[in-house]
Amino acid sequence: MMLTVLAYSMVVVFMFLIMTKRLPALVALIIVPIVFGLLGGFGAQLGPMMLAGIKSLAPTGVMLMFAILYFGIMIDAGLFDPIVRKILQLVQGDPMKIVVGTAALAMFVSLDGDGATTYMITVSAMLPLYKRLGMSRLILACVIMLAGGVFNILPWGGPTARAASALGVDVGDIFVPMILPMAVTVAWVLFVAYVLGKKERKRLGTVSMETRVAAHQAPGASVLKPALVELPVAAQMNGTTGQWAAHAGGAGLANNIYAIPGNRTDTPAAGAGTSASVRDAVTSGAEPDITVSDPATARPRLIWVNFALTAVLMGLLIKGVLPLPVLFMIFFAIAIMINYPKLQDQKERIASHAANVLPVVSLIFAAGIFVGILQGTKMVDAIALSVIAAVPTWMGPYLAIVTGFLSIPFTFFISNDAFYFGVVPILAKAAAVYGISAAEIGRASIIGQPVHLLSPLVASTYLLVGLSEVEFGDHQRYTLLWSITAAIVMLVAAVVFGVIPFMGHA
Repeated sequence: MMLTVLAYSMVVVFMFLIMTKRLPALVALIIVPIVFGLLGGFGAQLGPMMLAGIKSLAPTGVMLMFAILYFGIMIDAGLFDPIVRKILQLVQGDPMKIVVGTAALAMFVSLDGDGATTYMITVSAMLPLYKRLGMSRLILACVIMLAGGVFNILPWGGPTARAASALGVDVGDIFVPMILPMAVTVAWVLFVAYVLGKKERKRLGTVSMETRVAAHQAPGASVLKPALVELPVAAQMNGTTGQWAAHAGGAGLANNIYAIPGNRTDTPAAGAGTSASVRDAVTSGAEPDITVSDPATARPRLIWVNFALTAVLMGLLIKGVLPLPVLFMIFFAIAIMINYPKLQDQKERIASHAANVLPVVSLIFAAGIFVGILQGTKMVDAIALSVIAAVPTWMGPYLAIVTGFLSIPFTFFISNDAFYFGVVPILAKAAAVYGISAAEIGRASIIGQPVHLLSPLVASTYLLVGLSEVEFGDHQRYTLLWSITAAIVMLVAAVVFGVIPFMGHA
């Protein structure tokens, strides 16, 4: 009982400290578990526990480090420029379309089953647009995570395979019936993106950009620091907090709409003024300057080589030919030699991405201490047993539904391995008495995946918040409710389609 209280207290204190910004996630992941480990009398064993946790996450840390470097090289070389250009043509400066497009792109990339890859590609493509239009980066991280959470139940994504292995059933028996509920949840995520996008459109207005604007871009230049007309704005939004601050001296135009040469029309947010430099550009007829990233790093002639290299990497990743850390290390080495054969250029590219690598990898190893103490002290087992013991007997016939609901907090507070190999088999054994099959319990157990990705135990989440330039606690507060609704929608759809039985039979 004491261990259970200690376990819940540790998780609650950790969440409180990071969500109220008392401590950064890096420090909280290290200090909080050590303090509670000492309070529990595990002082002598903490060293080996922490080392074991760090070792368990070391491959993930190595993978993320070289994955960031690999995709950083691809971004520098301009591999994703055509995607951004196409997005610019489709969204036409409409925040609503940008948010929905973010969700759709994340879903497409998530088909490879790897969250880190999804985050790096989607954020790399979309973040410049969010920054340029002053859109909230919390929305960017939110919709990407919602999309990734839904597609995380793919057989090669991890949780479904774990559930099948733990229950001794075929992966197809769990996943195939979940395709329809998954499709419904995809529609829900797109709807959420539409709602969030509408709010951004109402707050910011719309910037319509004809495709010819992109044509002004310097040949071969990368657009990830977007090749958009440089518009001095009359107000600015903090992408992390979502707070909008108007600049002094802004003056509005008639109907709050102004035209810009190159067939571009800007509709500023209500209350936002128009800067003098923009009005001058409009009245003088001068073509506005275009801001692009350093063309010295772009390699447009190698775009198909880089595309082929990335396609091979994704294929090998899906097939599991080599461990992920090894794959990214090998392909990073190949990519940097092909695109930047000079030694000095290679050093510069690695140094330029060090600021992205360090925060993410340091968080991964800090999380190793948290995981190591949580598992080594058996706190994770105490949490699992306490929840199972709390399920009353009368809920027995409804254990499939109960499992679906339990998967939401369980996969948040404990690791997927602990849940699927430690808890799910116990629930399945109890459910069998009421005629609920192991496959049905397996389907219910993957319902909580949209919420799971918000867990501090998920390494790739630190990559997402780092790339999106938001705080971990802010991201959790903003996304948690939407993630829970996505899980509930999936559960309801599964029950409606008969994939998960509402009630078993003895």
